[in-house]
Amino acid sequence: MDLGYVAKVRPALVISVPACDADRSLVTLVPHTTSVRDSQFEVVVPVHFLKPGAFDAQALVTIPAAKLIRRLGLLQPAQLAPVQLALIRWLGRGPRAR
Repeated sequence: MDLGYVAKVRPALVISVPACDADRSLVTLVPHTTSVRDSQFEVVVPVHFLKPGAFDAQALVTIPAAKLIRRLGLLQPAQLAPVQLALIRWLGRGPRAR
Protein backbone atom coordinates (compact mmCIF):
# COMPACT_ATOMS: atom_id res chain seq x y z
CA MET A 1 0.00 0.00 0.00
CA ASP A 2 1.24 3.48 -0.82
CA LEU A 3 0.93 5.71 2.26
CA GLY A 4 2.69 8.62 0.59
CA TYR A 5 5.79 8.25 2.77
CA VAL A 6 8.90 9.09 0.77
CA ALA A 7 7.55 7.41 -2.35
CA LYS A 8 7.75 4.06 -0.59
CA VAL A 9 5.31 1.16 -0.78
CA ARG A 10 4.75 -0.48 2.62
CA PRO A 11 3.01 -3.65 3.73
CA ALA A 12 0.04 -3.19 6.05
CA LEU A 13 -2.70 -5.15 7.75
CA VAL A 14 -6.23 -4.30 6.59
CA ILE A 15 -8.43 -4.11 9.70
CA SER A 16 -11.65 -2.68 8.23
CA VAL A 17 -14.60 -4.61 6.90
CA PRO A 18 -15.40 -4.60 3.16
CA ALA A 19 -17.36 -1.54 2.06
CA CYS A 20 -20.95 -1.83 0.82
CA ASP A 21 -22.25 0.05 -2.23
CA ALA A 22 -23.46 3.05 -0.20
CA ASP A 23 -20.18 3.28 1.77
CA ARG A 24 -17.05 5.16 0.85
CA SER A 25 -14.42 2.92 -0.68
CA LEU A 26 -11.96 3.29 2.20
CA VAL A 27 -9.80 0.83 4.14
CA THR A 28 -8.20 1.22 7.56
CA LEU A 29 -4.73 -0.23 7.95
CA VAL A 30 -2.08 -1.04 10.53
CA PRO A 31 1.25 -0.41 8.78
CA HIS A 32 4.14 -2.85 9.10
CA THR A 33 7.54 -1.35 9.88
CA THR A 34 11.05 -2.73 9.88
CA SER A 35 12.19 0.17 12.11
CA VAL A 36 11.04 -1.32 15.40
CA ARG A 37 11.24 0.98 18.45
CA ASP A 38 10.08 -1.54 21.08
CA SER A 39 6.85 0.37 21.68
CA GLN A 40 3.98 -1.27 23.54
CA PHE A 41 1.91 -0.66 20.39
CA GLU A 42 4.26 -2.55 18.05
CA VAL A 43 3.51 -6.22 17.51
CA VAL A 44 6.03 -8.60 16.02
CA VAL A 45 4.28 -11.23 13.91
CA PRO A 46 6.76 -13.46 12.09
CA VAL A 47 5.35 -14.45 8.71
CA HIS A 48 7.15 -15.69 5.62
CA PHE A 49 5.81 -12.93 3.33
CA LEU A 50 7.15 -9.98 5.39
CA LYS A 51 10.63 -8.81 6.35
CA PRO A 52 11.34 -8.92 10.10
CA GLY A 53 9.55 -6.04 11.80
CA ALA A 54 6.30 -5.20 13.56
CA PHE A 55 2.77 -3.97 13.00
CA ASP A 56 2.47 -0.46 14.51
CA ALA A 57 -0.97 0.11 16.06
CA GLN A 58 -0.06 3.77 16.71
CA ALA A 59 0.19 4.45 12.99
CA LEU A 60 -3.39 3.63 11.96
CA VAL A 61 -4.34 5.15 8.64
CA THR A 62 -7.45 5.18 6.46
CA ILE A 63 -6.91 5.43 2.71
CA PRO A 64 -8.89 4.92 -0.50
CA ALA A 65 -9.11 1.22 -1.36
CA ALA A 66 -7.73 2.06 -4.81
CA LYS A 67 -4.31 2.67 -3.19
CA LEU A 68 -4.01 -0.99 -2.20
CA ILE A 69 -1.59 -2.73 -4.53
CA ARG A 70 -1.74 -6.47 -3.82
CA ARG A 71 -2.38 -9.02 -1.08
CA LEU A 72 0.82 -10.50 0.29
CA GLY A 73 -0.81 -13.08 2.54
CA LEU A 74 -3.20 -13.69 5.42
CA LEU A 75 -2.67 -13.77 9.16
CA GLN A 76 -4.04 -16.66 11.17
CA PRO A 77 -6.30 -15.85 14.17
CA ALA A 78 -3.43 -16.54 16.61
CA GLN A 79 -1.23 -14.06 14.69
CA LEU A 80 -3.97 -11.44 14.52
CA ALA A 81 -4.90 -11.59 18.24
CA PRO A 82 -1.85 -9.67 19.58
CA VAL A 83 -2.36 -6.97 16.94
CA GLN A 84 -5.99 -6.63 18.06
CA LEU A 85 -4.86 -6.25 21.68
CA ALA A 86 -2.38 -3.51 20.72
CA LEU A 87 -5.16 -1.71 18.82
CA ILE A 88 -7.48 -1.93 21.84
CA ARG A 89 -4.74 -0.47 24.07
CA TRP A 90 -3.99 2.32 21.57
CA LEU A 91 -7.67 3.25 21.41
CA GLY A 92 -7.83 3.41 25.22
CA ARG A 93 -10.20 0.47 25.51
CA GLY A 94 -8.00 -1.96 27.41
CA PRO A 95 -5.21 -2.23 29.97
CA ARG A 96 -1.87 -0.61 29.24
CA ALA A 97 1.07 -2.94 28.71
CA ARG A 98 4.30 -2.75 30.73
